[in-house]
Order: sequence, then structure tokens, then C-alpha cells
Amino acid sequence: MLKNPVHIDPTLSSFLMVSSGLFWTITYLLILRRGYEDKTYGMPMVALCANVSWEFIFSFVYPHPQPQLAIDYLWLLFDLGIVGQYLWYGRKEFPEQLPPRLFYGTFLITLVYCALTIAFMAQEFEDYIGIYAAFAQNLLMSVLFIRMLLKRSSSKGQSLYIGLSKLVGTVFPSILFYLYFPHSNLLLLLFIGIFLLDLTYVGLLYRKLKAENLSPWRKL
Repeated sequence: MLKNPVHIDPTLSSFLMVSSGLFWTITYLLILRRGYEDKTYGMPMVALCANVSWEFIFSFVYPHPQPQLAIDYLWLLFDLGIVGQYLWYGRKEFPEQLPPRLFYGTFLITLVYCALTIAFMAQEFEDYIGIYAAFAQNLLMSVLFIRMLLKRSSSKGQSLYIGLSKLVGTVFPSILFYLYFPHSNLLLLLFIGIFLLDLTYVGLLYRKLKAENLSPWRKL
């Protein structure tokens, strides 16, 4: 349980929260656009299930205070669009390993498992604003984005703008919660890990785009 938060200026807190919401919203919109253009999905399945679960739980089960609650609703709406892209385009990436029934069943089981894990984490650690779960799954997402790039060996469904928006969108809440909880070594470790992994992803994707003879800054 996170204890003894340090008081910070409410204006600064709102600025960091809204800035995070803005850049993550841009990230989701860019993923949707790139997925539509490339006819694929742009977020790894496990990360997607964790995102949808977190947003649902902290919108309706343990609702956040405003302005974060409004941001949660918006994120959930966009993530549902990304779910649609995964279910529509994703099966062709696993034509032999996952027949249709197993493909959809695996997604449903993963979604339920992620939702239960996040809900139980909130109860176990008495973290009803979802800080631990948010940064843990963000770290997982950073790893899975790198894995998706390496597995596809292609920039399909991805762009530098997505990677940079995710990176910047995570820096803002990392600063916010470091100011609130400067004594938490676990959170600090998560902040640093996510930042380094996101930088790694951006660097790898830049090299891949150059290898494909694509202008890294023109692929939106």
C-alpha cells in the first residue's frame, strides 16, 4: 500500500494528469489510424487486454476522481476500437497455430485473467487508484511492443509517433507519482524501466523504418 503521499500543488497535479491523458489519447488514435492503414492491429494482445481491463475497473468498479475518470472513459472507448482491429485483423497472423475458435477463446480468457489480476491487485495492495497495476502493465506493454516489432520484422502497424507518444504520455504520470511518492523504490524502478524500454523500442523502430527505405518521420 502506498503511504504518506507528499502534498503537491493541485494545479501541477492536474497539468501532469491531463498531459498524460492527452498524449495517451494521441497514442491510441495513432494506433487506430496505423492499424486501419496497414490492415493489422497495433497493440499486442496481452497489453491490450490489460489496458481494457484497467480502464474498465477504474471507470466503473473503483471509479477515479475527475479529471482522470473522464480520461478513463475516453481511453476505454479508443481501446475498444483497437480490440475490434485485433479481432478483425489478428487471426491472419496466427493462421496455423490458432484456429478461429482458439484465437477468440484465447483472447477472452486473457481478458478475464487480466481483469481479475488487476482487481485483485487493487484489493491486495489497497491501491484503489491502480498505480501499481498501471505502471506494471505499462512496463509489460513496453516489452511487448519490442517483441511485436522483432516478431513481425516489419514496421507494419507501427510508427515513431506512436512510440514517442507512449513515451511522453508515460513520463508525465511518472513525474506526478514520483512527486507524490518519492520514497517508493518500486515505482521508481518501474518508471526507469518503462522509459528505457520505450527508448529502445523507438530506436529499434527507427532502424527498421530506415532499413525498409521509409522516412521515419513521414509514416504517421
